Amino acid sequence: MTAPPDDCLARNEWICGAYLSSRRDILWDAALQHLQLTAVSVLVALVIAVPLALVARRLRWAAGPVLGVTTILYTVPSLAMFSLLLPVYGLSASLVVAGLVLYSLTLLVRNILAGLRAVPEETRQAARGMGYGPVRLLVAVELPLALPAAMAGLRIATVSAVSLVTIGAIVGYGGLGNLIYSGMNTYFRAQVLTASVLCVVIAVAADLLLLLAQRLLTPWTRRQS
Repeated sequence: MTAPPDDCLARNEWICGAYLSSRRDILWDAALQHLQLTAVSVLVALVIAVPLALVARRLRWAAGPVLGVTTILYTVPSLAMFSLLLPVYGLSASLVVAGLVLYSLTLLVRNILAGLRAVPEETRQAARGMGYGPVRLLVAVELPLALPAAMAGLRIATVSAVSLVTIGAIVGYGGLGNLIYSGMNTYFRAQVLTASVLCVVIAVAADLLLLLAQRLLTPWTRRQS
């Protein structure tokens, strides 16, 4: 008995509207998990990266080790990274988050440090002449001027995290990667394509939102352009 001509699921087509309508809840749950894993990973990495960049900026001898270690972490294959972290976190979402945090550090630390180093020394001297202490100088002058470079790193780290979350499917916490992985095992074309497209949509949307936030937070860059 052959499948009816309008049954794209039975024909296992790549583009299938019936898949979207019948698996809406599954897609929503996977996309939500994908967003949560990405957001938590990037935020934790940002919290760690800012102090590391500040230490590397303040202590010249620390810049080499900090950049070197984060770069080495970035070169570790994802499967090997998760295997190394497995004894610590087990088969959990924390395992995926920890791996993504380590991968995000090199992108964030490098860009934040580059932004801090790009602040003109005469600007710092002028702020000190106006009575700015070290903390006020950092918060009111250095960090705002370093923001464009830092946001560039944040955008790259976020898009990378969206992609790398899918690797978490090997431990059952991969968001849309779970659907891609199971779809590949069963050769379910519509599921593989739909989940892959949603990953791209999430990455593009996140990048555009961060770009908008950057433009709102750095109005002086718009005036310069």
